Order: sequence, then structure tokens, then C-alpha cells
Amino acid sequence: MPSDAAALVPAVLPCVPDALRPELEAAAGYVADAKAASTRRAYAADWSAFTAWCDERGVAPLPAEPAIVAAYLAGLADHGRKVSSIERALAGIAHAHRAAGQPWQKGHPGVREVVKGIRRTLGVAPTQKAPVTDDELRALVAALDGPAAVRDRALLLVGWFGAFRRSELVALTVADVTFAAEGLIVRVRRSKVDQEGKGSAKGLPFAGDPSLCPVRALRGWLEVSGATDGPVFRRIDKAGNIGAAALTGAAVALVVKRAAESAGLDAERFAGHSLRAGFATTAAKRGRDLSSIMRQTGHKSERVARGYVRHANLFTANAAAGLL
Repeated sequence: MPSDAAALVPAVLPCVPDALRPELEAAAGYVADAKAASTRRAYAADWSAFTAWCDERGVAPLPAEPAIVAAYLAGLADHGRKVSSIERALAGIAHAHRAAGQPWQKGHPGVREVVKGIRRTLGVAPTQKAPVTDDELRALVAALDGPAAVRDRALLLVGWFGAFRRSELVALTVADVTFAAEGLIVRVRRSKVDQEGKGSAKGLPFAGDPSLCPVRALRGWLEVSGATDGPVFRRIDKAGNIGAAALTGAAVALVVKRAAESAGLDAERFAGHSLRAGFATTAAKRGRDLSSIMRQTGHKSERVARGYVRHANLFTANAAAGLL
């Protein structure tokens, strides 16, 4: 895939003196960091798939004719790709063209109309995992066993009460955690809505039920793990040996699914995001106002936050209630 950094030389400075090259390379590094690492990996994978498709058909991927891009997107739709995946593939193609200094017609009618047709045909409603309700959280925690039970209990409770994203949970370090008289203060160094790393803090109070308390659970895990620095949530092998490496985001989802299965719930309904959604849903059912929920979830958009709590309010002031 063409690199933004490589594009700096031909696009910005056609003739680069050797004395300027170190500074230019430093600037290129910051350009590369303009997008999250996960986004760069996704774009690279999408671009690789597109170039392979073009090679098989003997057409040029760069610059790509709009009709070629439209045909590629249509093929993805016919092979069962989701709308979000198709739109990301298009974003990856566009990014590669811009990085190589090639013109890119974002609103070209041929591409725009194909995408519009794909959205209408496939639909764009996201497939959402179920939130972990308060009762389900109790069941998940009670069902934990095995070498990783202490870690998983802390992960589930901190993740739920802190309304953390998976990426935020696995990025936590011991230095990010402070125990206070009121509970737990967790520093979030970077998040999906804070790509520049300004940081924020979340407060997790003591729970009335000690078995469901995120503060006690995390303290217990840190004591067991012996970690004084580095990742909070670490990998554990089948023999119970605690490693130095942090869990991955995918591992968080597996923890939730395994706990759900052990609790006799349908594991397919849940994922790592279910903890965050479960907090928002339960808080809304308990009458917490949207602004306080947003402070804990870190949402910047009320529209997005309302999507989390809408399910909780389906039967609140329901016009159908008591009609018959």
C-alpha cells in the first residue's frame, strides 16, 4: 500500500536536500501516526485485497477507474460482506490514492450510486450484541472458575462499572490505577474518541455487594498477579502461569463468552462490548440521567449515547401499556 510518509517527498518537496531528509522523515513519522494503528492495519488489508482482485483481472489498481472500484464493491456485496466492511474497503482504496498523490473522486456518481444501492439492498442496521444486565453480571461472576477466575472477575466488574471499551481495558497499566477512599480512579490515556491522547479519568465506587465490587476485585487481582507496573490485565496460560503481556481485545470478548456459557446463558448473544452496553442499559433503567451515563461511558455525542439506553426505555411510559 502506498505510504503517506513516502508521499511526502514527491507531493511536498520534489527535490529534497540531504540535510533536510532527517526532518522530513520525522514529519513522515507523524503523518503515519495521524491514524490509529488499527485503522492503518485495516486500510492495508483492504488495499491488499483490492490490488489482488485487480491483478487477477488485469486492471490497474492505482489509479483505479471509478467503474473498476464500483465493480469491486458490488462483488464484495454479492459475496456476503457487510455494508460497514464494504464502506471501509472503499475508505482504504481512497486512502491509498491520496497517500500516493493520486486524485480521488470521493463523490463520483458511479461509485456513490453503487454504495447507495448496496446500503438499500443489504440494510445498514448494525448487528448488536446483547448488553450484560445487572442480573446477568451476577450470574457471569458467580460462574467463574479455573486459574483465571480472579483476573476474569476483575475484568468483568471493572469493564462493566467503568463502561470501558475493550481497547481501553487491555491498555490499562498499573500506573493508571489509583485506590482512593471513595473507590477506584482509573486514568484512560487514549480512547476511540480521544485519538490525540488528552486522557481522562473514571471513578468506580465501591459496590454494596462485595462479590460484585470492582474495587475489591481489582485489588485482589493485583495482589494475586504481583504486578507493580505494566499491563493490568495479563495473559494466563492453562497451567495458571501469569505472563507479562497484556490481553488482547479479542481475549476480552472470549472472557465474556466463556463466563456466559458457564452461567448457562447463550454465549453468542454476548461480546466484550456487552459490558459497556450493560452498564448504560442498567443505569438508564435505574433512572440515571443521560449526562451522568455519558460521563462514565465517555460518549461525546448524545445521539450515540441514546442508542445505548433506548432499549432500557422501551417499556417506560409505553403507550401500549394497560390498553387491554
